[in-house]
Amino acid sequence: MSSQIAEKVSQDNSDFSNPVIRWIDYRLPVFTFLHHELNVYPTPRNLNYLWNFGSLAGMALVIMIATGIVLAMHYVPTGEGAFKSVEHIMRDVNYGWLIRYIHTTGASMFFAVVYIHSFRGLYYGSYKAPRELLWWLGVVILLLMMATAFFGYTLPWGQMSFWGATVITNLFSAIPVVGDSIVTWLWGGFAVGDPTLNRFYALHYLLPFVIVGVVGLHLVALHRFGSNNPTGVDIQDSGDTIPVHPYYTIKDLLGLVVFLMVFAWFTFYEPSALLNSDNYVPANPGLTPPHIVPEWYLLPYYAILRSIPNKILGVTAMLTSILVLFALPWLDTSPVRSGRFRPMFKQFYWVLVADCVLLTYAGGQPPEGTWLIVSRIGAAYYFAHFFAVLPLVARIERPRALPSSISQPVLPETGSATT
Repeated sequence: MSSQIAEKVSQDNSDFSNPVIRWIDYRLPVFTFLHHELNVYPTPRNLNYLWNFGSLAGMALVIMIATGIVLAMHYVPTGEGAFKSVEHIMRDVNYGWLIRYIHTTGASMFFAVVYIHSFRGLYYGSYKAPRELLWWLGVVILLLMMATAFFGYTLPWGQMSFWGATVITNLFSAIPVVGDSIVTWLWGGFAVGDPTLNRFYALHYLLPFVIVGVVGLHLVALHRFGSNNPTGVDIQDSGDTIPVHPYYTIKDLLGLVVFLMVFAWFTFYEPSALLNSDNYVPANPGLTPPHIVPEWYLLPYYAILRSIPNKILGVTAMLTSILVLFALPWLDTSPVRSGRFRPMFKQFYWVLVADCVLLTYAGGQPPEGTWLIVSRIGAAYYFAHFFAVLPLVARIERPRALPSSISQPVLPETGSATT
C-alpha cells in the first residue's frame, strides 16, 4: 500500500523539474496543490471580466492587511493618544502618509469590488443550487467586512469617529433584555472612552484574519462545483472548460492593472474624497456634529435604519436588509440561473441596482424632508424586491431557451474553434 501511495505522489509531482521542489512536494504536496488550483484547474470558457472581481477582492484584502500591520506599529489606542498617533503617522513616519492613504482608500476599493462581485452573483444566479453554501460564505465575509470597517472608522478618534461609535453602539440597546448589557460591554463602561477604543482596536486587528479564514472556506466551496458562468449552464464536457493559466491569469492581470490605476488615482490625487472632513478634528464629547454619517459603503443600511422612526423596528430592518441575502436561494425559485435568459427578472434587477444607489445617496443626506421620504420609498422597494418581486417573477416569468452547453454560443456546431 505504501509503495502505491509513493508511486501516485511521484506521478503527481513529476512535472516539477527543480529537484528541491520535487523533494519538498514529495513530503508536503503544496506545489502539486497550487499547480492544480492555480494552473490546470478547469474553468468555464465563457467567463467575462465581471469574474475578475473575486480575485481583485483578494488582492484588496492583502493590501489592507499589509498596510494595517504597519499602521498598528505606530498607533496608540487611547483617547489622548489616538488622534495624535494618526497625525504622527501622517507627518513623522517615513511614507506614513502613503501607507495610511493606501489603507483608507483600500477600504473603499475593497467594498466597491465586493459590491460589484455580489451584484454579479445576483444577476447570474450564483446563489442557486448547488452553490448555496458558497453564497452564504460570501454574505458572512460581507458582514465581517462591515464590522471591521466600523471598528476601523472609530480608530482616528476624530469627531465623526467618536460620535459614530456612540450612535452605532447605542443601537444595540434596542435588543430586548440584553441590549443594555451588550452596550456596556462594548463601551467597557458607561460611556464611550478608552476601554471602547481598546476593544475596537483589538477587534479591528483581529477580524481581517478571520476574513482570511472564511475566504479560504469560500474558495473550497467554489472549487467543489466550479465557477458559475454567464449562461448559468452546467459544464457538460471538457470542451466547456479551459485551464486557469494562462487564459484567466492574463485576464485577471489586466483587471488588476486597471484596478491599481483607479486605486492609485484616489490615493495620490483624491485621498480625502472618500473620508469625512469632521474626522480631521479631535473628538469632543461636548460638541455633537450637525450630521453624523458613516462611510459611503454603509450608507444604504443607514438610510434604511433612519427611514423607520421606531428604534427597534429600524434596527430590525437594517439587520434584515443583510440577513435576507441568506434566504435568497429559496426566495428566487426559478430553475434558470442567469439573468440573460430571464427578461422580467432582468428589468427588476436593474430597478434594485438603482434603488441601492438611491439609498446610498439618501443615507448621506439629513434625515428630513424629501430625503426621508426617498429613504422610506427605497427601503420599501428593497424589501419588496426580495420578499415579493422575486418569488412572483419566478412563478409567472417565461424564460428564454437555454443553450445546450456553455460552448454552444461561442463555438460553431462542429465544436471546433473558429479561425
